[in-house]
Formats: sequence, structure tokens, C-alpha cells
Amino acid sequence: MDIFVWRQLIKNLILPPTGLLIVAFVGLLLWRLTRWRKSGMSLAGGALLALWLLATPAIADHLVQWSEAYPPLDLSQPVAAEAIVVIAGGVRVNAPEYGTSAPSPTTLERLVYSARVAHTTGLPVLVSGSRAEAQAMDGVLRRDLAVTPRWIESRSRDTRENALFSASILERAGVRRIVLVTSSAHMARALREFQAAGLTVVPAPAAMWTRRDLGMLLWVPNADALIRSQRACYEALGRFVQLLRGVGG
Repeated sequence: MDIFVWRQLIKNLILPPTGLLIVAFVGLLLWRLTRWRKSGMSLAGGALLALWLLATPAIADHLVQWSEAYPPLDLSQPVAAEAIVVIAGGVRVNAPEYGTSAPSPTTLERLVYSARVAHTTGLPVLVSGSRAEAQAMDGVLRRDLAVTPRWIESRSRDTRENALFSASILERAGVRRIVLVTSSAHMARALREFQAAGLTVVPAPAAMWTRRDLGMLLWVPNADALIRSQRACYEALGRFVQLLRGVGG
């Protein structure tokens, strides 16, 4: 099995909801099959409580805000950069309504904002992702957003490869300073990788946090809040791995 498939599998087993459900299941086994009944019940109860809290908008909002490290790019001021790089965030393979692969919602948010930055600054655009992601990004930018990418990087499978392969393309073009477009929660980790690849980065975070729920709804669990909490936890895990690799500080 490909190492990247293993990494995705391990990520899904660690992060909520699966990781906490596994902990709860182990707790129930301890309660049912061993003499550590109280410990098992406490473990299961704690895991389920944590899952409940992570699915509440109030907790998800705090986690997302914690993961956002950079303010929005001020497009009313000149931007000191030579190119825009937009990173993929997933693809919908063979999307029926398009008759081809289409950007995932996360990728689409990044593309729409990158188009705004491109139209405002006039800077050339590089799209970076897997082959399917890059093709979908290129198509949407050209057809729907009136932006023609100058460079297409279509080999990367993670953020580190996004940075390394993009830097290689841009180095040949004499580009050293970029505007980096990715989701706000992902920006801190992505920026470190691009800096490690030798580029000077102006962050342009997309999909920044805005309040979605009010009043009592802040404490009612929902699937969207759990997804946001999972992404924030994933970024925390990614930053920890970066520290182990000696990337950033």
C-alpha cells in the first residue's frame, strides 16, 4: 500500500470522530470484560463527552480561531510579490454535473479567493495539487473565474510536496516571492513548508472564520462543527509533525 494511503488511514484513525470512538470502545471492553469497570466506564464516558464537545459550534469556533495565525490580505495596498500560488484541498472525481472532475468545496473556496487576488494584483497564478486536483483547478479558473494559470504543478500529494514542486517551477521562472492562497486554518503549516523550500511568502488566507451559530445553537452538536473541529485537530497534528521534522518553530 502506498505510504500516502497509510498516512491517510492513520490520520483518520487518530482524529475525531474515529479516534474517540475507538477510545470509547476500549473503555466499554474494559468495563464489560475486566475488573477495571470504573476505569473503563470513565474512559468511555470521557471519550463520548469529548466527541460531544468537539461537535458543538462553540468549541469548534474556538479551535478554528486558534488555528488561524494570519490576518486577511489587504488588497487595497500594493502586494510585494511576483506570483500567486494556490494549493489544492481535494477533488470530486467525475462530478456528474460537470461531466469531469471538479474542485472540492475546500479547493473551490481557495480558487475563488485566488481569482480575486489575481484580478486585483495582476499577478500570474500557479496551481498546485495532484493531477486530478490541478486539472480541476485549471478548468474552473479558466472557464468560470476568468483566470488562466501560468504554471500547473500536478505531482504533489501533500503540503510539503506542494511547496517543493512549486518552488522548483518558480525558481526556473525567476520567482522568489509569492502570495500563498490556502485555507486560513492551513496557512501556518503551509507557509512554513514554502519558506523551507526557499520562497518568501505573503500569506493570503481564504475561508477565514466567521460566526455561523448564535445563542443556544452554539451548544447543540452538529456535523459541520465536528468537521471544523477535526480540521483544526488535523492542523495541530500537522504542526507537531513539522516540529519533529525541524520545519518552522
